[in-house]
Amino acid sequence: MIEFKNVSLTYPNGHQGLKNINLKLNEGEFVVIVGMSGAGKSTLIRSINRMVTPTEGELLLGGENILKFKEKQLRKLRTEAGMIFQNYNLVKRMSVLRNVMAGRLGHTGTLRSMLGLFPQEDLQMAMDNLERVGIKEKAYVRADQLSGGQQQRVSIARVLTQQPKVILADEPVASLDPPTSHKVMKDLKRVSREDNLTTLVNLHFIDMAQEYADRIVGLRDGEIVFDGPIDKVTDKTFEEIYGRPIKEEDLLGGDES
Repeated sequence: MIEFKNVSLTYPNGHQGLKNINLKLNEGEFVVIVGMSGAGKSTLIRSINRMVTPTEGELLLGGENILKFKEKQLRKLRTEAGMIFQNYNLVKRMSVLRNVMAGRLGHTGTLRSMLGLFPQEDLQMAMDNLERVGIKEKAYVRADQLSGGQQQRVSIARVLTQQPKVILADEPVASLDPPTSHKVMKDLKRVSREDNLTTLVNLHFIDMAQEYADRIVGLRDGEIVFDGPIDKVTDKTFEEIYGRPIKEEDLLGGDES
Protein backbone atom coordinates (compact mmCIF):
# COMPACT_ATOMS: atom_id res chain seq x y z
CA MET A 1 0.00 0.00 0.00
CA ILE A 2 2.66 2.53 1.10
CA GLU A 3 6.39 2.08 0.60
CA PHE A 4 9.32 4.36 1.38
CA LYS A 5 12.45 3.53 -0.64
CA ASN A 6 15.61 5.27 0.55
CA VAL A 7 13.61 8.41 1.34
CA SER A 8 15.43 11.43 2.75
CA LEU A 9 14.38 15.02 3.29
CA THR A 10 16.96 17.77 3.57
CA TYR A 11 15.73 21.29 4.30
CA PRO A 12 17.29 24.37 2.63
CA ASN A 13 19.24 25.11 5.82
CA GLY A 14 20.89 21.68 5.55
CA HIS A 15 18.97 20.00 8.37
CA GLN A 16 17.94 16.43 7.58
CA GLY A 17 14.35 15.77 8.62
CA LEU A 18 14.39 12.20 7.29
CA LYS A 19 17.41 10.00 6.63
CA ASN A 20 17.29 7.03 4.27
CA ILE A 21 13.84 5.77 5.29
CA ASN A 22 12.92 2.28 4.10
CA LEU A 23 9.47 1.29 5.26
CA LYS A 24 6.55 -0.72 3.89
CA LEU A 25 3.04 -0.31 5.30
CA ASN A 26 0.52 -3.00 4.44
CA GLU A 27 -3.14 -2.57 3.62
CA GLY A 28 -5.34 -2.38 6.72
CA GLU A 29 -2.46 -2.00 9.21
CA PHE A 30 -2.78 0.33 12.19
CA VAL A 31 0.77 1.63 12.62
CA VAL A 32 1.89 3.97 15.40
CA ILE A 33 5.03 6.10 15.07
CA VAL A 34 6.82 7.06 18.28
CA GLY A 35 9.89 9.11 19.09
CA MET A 36 11.08 12.22 20.87
CA SER A 37 10.38 15.77 19.81
CA GLY A 38 12.18 16.51 16.55
CA ALA A 39 12.59 12.83 15.69
CA GLY A 40 10.83 13.30 12.33
CA LYS A 41 7.44 11.78 13.15
CA SER A 42 5.34 14.58 11.67
CA THR A 43 7.69 14.94 8.72
CA LEU A 44 7.31 11.24 7.90
CA ILE A 45 3.53 11.24 8.12
CA ARG A 46 3.09 14.50 6.19
CA SER A 47 5.29 13.28 3.35
CA ILE A 48 2.63 10.69 2.47
CA ASN A 49 0.19 13.37 1.30
CA ARG A 50 2.99 15.70 0.18
CA MET A 51 2.40 18.36 2.82
CA VAL A 52 6.18 18.12 2.89
CA THR A 53 8.20 16.78 -0.02
CA PRO A 54 11.20 14.47 0.45
CA THR A 55 14.28 15.42 -1.53
CA GLU A 56 15.59 11.90 -2.27
CA GLY A 57 14.26 8.42 -2.89
CA GLU A 58 10.86 7.08 -3.90
CA LEU A 59 7.59 7.12 -1.98
CA LEU A 60 5.06 4.70 -3.44
CA LEU A 61 1.32 4.74 -2.83
CA GLY A 62 -0.49 1.97 -4.66
CA GLY A 63 2.65 1.39 -6.73
CA GLU A 64 2.94 5.02 -7.93
CA ASN A 65 5.82 7.30 -6.94
CA ILE A 66 3.97 10.26 -5.42
CA LEU A 67 7.15 12.37 -5.31
CA LYS A 68 6.71 12.93 -9.06
CA PHE A 69 3.07 14.02 -8.78
CA LYS A 70 2.01 17.40 -10.20
CA GLU A 71 -0.96 19.57 -9.20
CA LYS A 72 -3.83 17.45 -10.55
CA GLN A 73 -2.32 14.22 -9.23
CA LEU A 74 -1.68 15.87 -5.85
CA ARG A 75 -5.36 16.80 -5.52
CA LYS A 76 -6.29 13.17 -6.09
CA LEU A 77 -3.60 12.01 -3.65
CA ARG A 78 -4.95 14.26 -0.90
CA THR A 79 -8.40 12.82 -1.44
CA GLU A 80 -7.02 9.29 -1.04
CA ALA A 81 -4.83 10.14 1.99
CA GLY A 82 -7.10 11.68 4.64
CA MET A 83 -5.53 13.75 7.41
CA ILE A 84 -6.52 14.13 11.06
CA PHE A 85 -4.80 16.99 12.90
CA GLN A 86 -4.00 17.65 16.55
CA ASN A 87 -6.00 20.92 16.50
CA TYR A 88 -9.01 19.31 14.71
CA ASN A 89 -8.80 21.79 11.77
CA LEU A 90 -12.53 22.55 11.82
CA VAL A 91 -14.37 25.70 10.73
CA LYS A 92 -15.63 26.58 14.19
CA ARG A 93 -18.55 28.80 13.10
CA MET A 94 -19.97 26.16 10.79
CA SER A 95 -22.21 23.28 11.79
CA VAL A 96 -20.80 19.85 12.51
CA LEU A 97 -22.51 18.50 9.37
CA ARG A 98 -21.00 21.18 7.12
CA ASN A 99 -17.57 20.42 8.56
CA VAL A 100 -18.02 16.73 7.83
CA MET A 101 -19.20 17.53 4.30
CA ALA A 102 -15.85 19.23 3.70
CA GLY A 103 -14.60 15.68 3.26
CA ARG A 104 -16.43 15.62 -0.09
CA LEU A 105 -14.52 18.62 -1.50
CA GLY A 106 -12.24 16.40 -3.55
CA HIS A 107 -15.28 14.67 -5.07
CA THR A 108 -17.84 17.50 -5.38
CA GLY A 109 -15.75 20.52 -6.31
CA THR A 110 -15.19 23.83 -4.51
CA LEU A 111 -18.06 25.86 -6.02
CA ARG A 112 -20.77 23.28 -5.39
CA SER A 113 -19.40 22.77 -1.89
CA MET A 114 -19.42 26.51 -1.15
CA LEU A 115 -23.04 26.69 -2.27
CA GLY A 116 -23.93 23.63 -0.20
CA LEU A 117 -25.03 21.70 -3.28
CA PHE A 118 -24.25 18.20 -2.10
CA PRO A 119 -25.90 15.05 -3.47
CA GLN A 120 -28.35 13.45 -1.04
CA GLU A 121 -26.22 10.30 -0.86
CA ASP A 122 -23.23 12.39 0.29
CA LEU A 123 -25.30 14.01 3.04
CA GLN A 124 -26.50 10.58 4.13
CA MET A 125 -22.91 9.31 4.18
CA ALA A 126 -21.90 12.21 6.42
CA MET A 127 -24.76 11.52 8.83
CA ASP A 128 -23.90 7.82 8.88
CA ASN A 129 -20.27 8.62 9.72
CA LEU A 130 -21.33 10.95 12.54
CA GLU A 131 -23.38 8.08 13.89
CA ARG A 132 -20.38 5.75 13.66
CA VAL A 133 -18.43 8.01 16.01
CA GLY A 134 -21.40 8.59 18.32
CA ILE A 135 -22.25 12.25 17.69
CA LYS A 136 -25.04 12.17 15.09
CA GLU A 137 -27.22 14.26 17.42
CA LYS A 138 -24.66 17.10 17.12
CA ALA A 139 -25.01 17.41 13.32
CA TYR A 140 -26.62 20.87 13.37
CA VAL A 141 -24.62 22.26 16.31
CA ARG A 142 -21.82 24.75 15.65
CA ALA A 143 -18.42 23.07 15.89
CA ASP A 144 -17.17 25.56 18.48
CA GLN A 145 -19.87 24.39 20.90
CA LEU A 146 -18.38 20.90 21.13
CA SER A 147 -15.82 19.55 23.55
CA GLY A 148 -12.32 18.73 22.30
CA GLY A 149 -13.09 15.02 22.13
CA GLN A 150 -16.29 15.66 20.17
CA GLN A 151 -14.43 17.95 17.76
CA GLN A 152 -11.86 15.25 17.10
CA ARG A 153 -14.70 12.79 16.42
CA VAL A 154 -16.01 15.30 13.85
CA SER A 155 -12.54 15.16 12.25
CA ILE A 156 -12.75 11.36 12.10
CA ALA A 157 -16.24 11.52 10.54
CA ARG A 158 -14.96 14.08 8.01
CA VAL A 159 -12.02 11.92 6.97
CA LEU A 160 -14.31 8.87 6.58
CA THR A 161 -16.67 10.93 4.40
CA GLN A 162 -13.64 11.66 2.22
CA GLN A 163 -13.54 7.89 1.48
CA PRO A 164 -9.76 7.66 1.67
CA LYS A 165 -7.53 4.66 1.21
CA VAL A 166 -5.19 5.84 3.97
CA ILE A 167 -5.70 7.76 7.21
CA LEU A 168 -2.85 9.91 8.53
CA ALA A 169 -3.29 11.11 12.10
CA ASP A 170 -0.72 13.62 13.37
CA GLU A 171 -0.83 13.61 17.21
CA PRO A 172 -4.65 13.28 17.18
CA VAL A 173 -5.06 13.11 20.97
CA ALA A 174 -2.25 15.41 22.14
CA SER A 175 -4.73 18.13 23.17
CA LEU A 176 -7.09 15.79 25.05
CA ASP A 177 -7.19 14.42 28.58
CA PRO A 178 -6.36 10.69 28.97
CA PRO A 179 -9.93 9.31 29.25
CA THR A 180 -11.09 11.29 26.20
CA SER A 181 -7.91 10.30 24.34
CA HIS A 182 -8.74 6.63 24.82
CA LYS A 183 -12.29 7.14 23.55
CA VAL A 184 -11.01 8.88 20.41
CA MET A 185 -8.34 6.23 19.79
CA LYS A 186 -10.89 3.44 20.20
CA ASP A 187 -13.15 5.12 17.62
CA LEU A 188 -10.24 5.60 15.22
CA LYS A 189 -9.05 2.01 15.57
CA ARG A 190 -12.58 0.63 15.17
CA VAL A 191 -13.49 2.55 12.00
CA SER A 192 -10.07 1.78 10.50
CA ARG A 193 -10.77 -1.92 11.08
CA GLU A 194 -14.33 -1.71 9.75
CA ASP A 195 -13.20 -0.03 6.51
CA ASN A 196 -9.87 -1.89 6.23
CA LEU A 197 -8.00 1.41 6.05
CA THR A 198 -4.24 1.66 6.34
CA THR A 199 -3.78 4.04 9.28
CA LEU A 200 -0.61 5.78 10.39
CA VAL A 201 -0.70 7.61 13.73
CA ASN A 202 1.89 9.75 15.50
CA LEU A 203 1.61 9.39 19.27
CA HIS A 204 3.67 10.58 22.21
CA PHE A 205 1.64 8.50 24.68
CA ILE A 206 3.65 5.28 25.08
CA ASP A 207 0.83 3.47 26.88
CA MET A 208 -1.55 4.28 24.02
CA ALA A 209 0.96 3.19 21.41
CA GLN A 210 1.17 -0.18 23.15
CA GLU A 211 -2.60 -0.48 23.50
CA TYR A 212 -3.75 0.43 19.99
CA ALA A 213 -0.93 -0.29 17.53
CA ASP A 214 -0.66 -3.38 15.36
CA ARG A 215 2.91 -2.29 14.75
CA ILE A 216 5.34 0.26 16.18
CA VAL A 217 7.80 2.31 14.14
CA GLY A 218 10.37 4.17 16.23
CA LEU A 219 12.16 7.25 14.92
CA ARG A 220 15.21 9.03 16.29
CA ASP A 221 16.95 11.93 14.54
CA GLY A 222 15.09 11.25 11.30
CA GLU A 223 16.04 7.56 11.16
CA ILE A 224 14.06 4.39 11.83
CA VAL A 225 15.54 2.72 14.90
CA PHE A 226 12.76 0.16 15.43
CA ASP A 227 10.06 -1.44 13.30
CA GLY A 228 8.12 -4.41 14.58
CA PRO A 229 4.76 -5.90 15.59
CA ILE A 230 3.32 -4.87 18.93
CA ASP A 231 3.93 -8.31 20.47
CA LYS A 232 7.67 -7.74 20.03
CA VAL A 233 7.61 -4.39 21.86
CA THR A 234 8.87 -4.10 25.45
CA ASP A 235 9.80 -1.23 27.78
CA LYS A 236 13.38 -1.72 26.62
CA THR A 237 12.22 -1.13 23.02
CA PHE A 238 11.05 2.37 23.96
CA GLU A 239 14.31 3.06 25.79
CA GLU A 240 16.15 2.17 22.59
CA ILE A 241 13.86 4.38 20.50
CA TYR A 242 14.18 7.35 22.87
CA GLY A 243 17.87 6.78 23.48
CA ARG A 244 17.39 7.11 27.25
CA PRO A 245 15.43 5.63 30.17
CA ILE A 246 11.67 6.17 29.95
CA LYS A 247 10.31 8.95 32.17
CA GLU A 248 6.84 9.35 33.63
CA GLU A 249 5.99 12.15 31.18
CA ASP A 250 6.74 9.77 28.29
CA LEU A 251 4.10 7.39 29.58
CA LEU A 252 1.51 10.10 30.11
CA GLY A 253 2.32 12.16 27.04
CA GLY A 254 5.63 13.93 26.58
CA ASP A 255 6.93 16.37 23.99
CA GLU A 256 5.16 16.83 20.69
CA SER A 257 6.91 16.64 17.37
